[in-house]
Amino acid sequence: MTGVTGVIGLYIFMLAAFAGWIIIGRVPAILHTPLMSGSNFVHGIVVIGGIFVLLSAATPAEQSIGFVAVLLGAGNAAGGFAVTDRMLAMFKTSDAPVKKHRKSRKA
Repeated sequence: MTGVTGVIGLYIFMLAAFAGWIIIGRVPAILHTPLMSGSNFVHGIVVIGGIFVLLSAATPAEQSIGFVAVLLGAGNAAGGFAVTDRMLAMFKTSDAPVKKHRKSRKA
């Protein structure tokens, strides 16, 4: 198994951060909630990557980085699902019956 050196890992991180900044920065404000709800799988990938780092961690620094990655990724995923649930709740119909008003007829 080929290990990723620190310089290559930093390069990959910088490319991912720049690409994310460019992509998210060009999304209109009205689409941020649907975008977050549609991209919860990305947070799952971060959690899987953090768990992988934790499993292969040899130093306390690597363990700390892996723990922070898992913690932040899980928080993002949970927050994304909570926002999605609230967003979908806005489209549900209420259980209360709707009163219909009739116009009074004058003879």
